[in-house]
Amino acid sequence: MPGFDSIIDQARPLRILTTLLQNGTIPHALLFTGIEGVGKESTALAFAMACNCAGDSSSTTRQESKIPCGNCKPCRKIAAGSHPDIIRVKPSGPFIKIDQIRSLCQTLAMKPYEARRRVVIITDAQAMNQAASNALLKMLEEPPVRTILILVATHPSDLLPTIVSRCQQLRFKPISNKYLESALVQEHGIDAGDALTITAMAGGSLSRALGMHRTQWATRRNWLIKEMDSLSTGSVNRLLAFGEQLSKNKDILQDSLEVMKSWLRDLVVAKLNPERLINQDLAQRIQQASQKMSIASLLDKIDTIQATQNAIRAGTNLRLALEAMVLRLARA
Repeated sequence: MPGFDSIIDQARPLRILTTLLQNGTIPHALLFTGIEGVGKESTALAFAMACNCAGDSSSTTRQESKIPCGNCKPCRKIAAGSHPDIIRVKPSGPFIKIDQIRSLCQTLAMKPYEARRRVVIITDAQAMNQAASNALLKMLEEPPVRTILILVATHPSDLLPTIVSRCQQLRFKPISNKYLESALVQEHGIDAGDALTITAMAGGSLSRALGMHRTQWATRRNWLIKEMDSLSTGSVNRLLAFGEQLSKNKDILQDSLEVMKSWLRDLVVAKLNPERLINQDLAQRIQQASQKMSIASLLDKIDTIQATQNAIRAGTNLRLALEAMVLRLARA
């Protein structure tokens, strides 16, 4: 489905964008924030289509709703990534560098080739280094003509306050379990039972849910739970080996840590409200394991994993952080 129809469970930002289009009050800069996998970039592209859709002149649908048709030449070119006036800026390595922003400024100094409104989408805007941020700020202070900048980031606090203040912010919420589960089953053909469990662990992120499915989440979940169960009886060498194994799979590390937290959470919930388990298919095993640990100990373990996630995001040594985490989990 083209345009806004493809965005899942983001009624409020879509309503705001549609109102801006209908009223002709589009700001020169927008900031889309929210966790990964909730439709921020897809919405940015759909908005670019809506700004430039040629539509069907005999139809009143577009005039009333401003939803892009997806079939006209501008819409097709934007969807294919070949429109010269829809510019994407992404990190080069870990950062968006000043040379990228300087090159963008040079491009924006010229008039758009063919678009009514040129749209620049800066993905992972929080990856801009200080110099790049300052260069972008100058551009926001003197916006190019017929140009809309859309910054996509996780949190507004990750950007310079002066940049945030010059953008209209739209917050994208995590996708609700109802819509996420439906999308996994109906649009991606995932088994309903698997979709239910994946949804519970995905934290409202479609990309995370699909990543868990692609990486055989069930097999890895069972391995992680087995390792968690044996922490208290494992030797130091085995504990360190577990931490090392976790560090070797960087692409799925955050998902693995979320699975570990979901298991510990279920051990707590089993004591209080068993009907709300995430890993419903392992209910009997959870009940048995839950009886062996106190709530205080389980909460300490969850806090340990969360603290490790925060440390990893802050750039700490990955292997050392995970080895230290495993050792603390074994003692808690």
